[in-house]
Amino acid sequence: MKKIFIGLSFILFSIASHAQDGTQTANKDVISSVMLKDINGKEVDLASYTKQGKPVIISFWATWCGPCKQELTAMNEVIDEWQKKYNVTVIAISIDDARNAMKVKPFVDGKKWSFPVLLDVNQDAKRALNIPNVPYSILVDKTGHIAYRHVGYTEGDEQILESKLAGVAK
Repeated sequence: MKKIFIGLSFILFSIASHAQDGTQTANKDVISSVMLKDINGKEVDLASYTKQGKPVIISFWATWCGPCKQELTAMNEVIDEWQKKYNVTVIAISIDDARNAMKVKPFVDGKKWSFPVLLDVNQDAKRALNIPNVPYSILVDKTGHIAYRHVGYTEGDEQILESKLAGVAK
């Protein structure tokens, strides 16, 4: 009985430790069809990005979120290299509400981010994908399945994301 208790305790500790680091491994979900607008007002289906046979990184962010802006700036610095090495698409989805959505385009233009930015003003995509808070990144594999999720950002997280990207780009 004592061995079973110790074994179960170890398993629960391992699960709790993994959950605390802000990462989640593949659960093989797919991205739902959610209609969003890009920063120029064009309506797009989020799921269409994941049906192109290549990896996709989706990063949820907001203009009021400092770590979000740091993460996307870091991704923008490596996006050209990642596109050459892994043929990846990066998409940023702002969860700013209708009042703050007007700030998104000028902010993105000022940063010169080279990836599409979509607006989720009603947080439909955020709810559909069970995003708890931002920043939140999702890596979708070439078959359209979610391969990796990560909440939060600290400097260097883009290197972890690249290692996961390398694994799904094969």
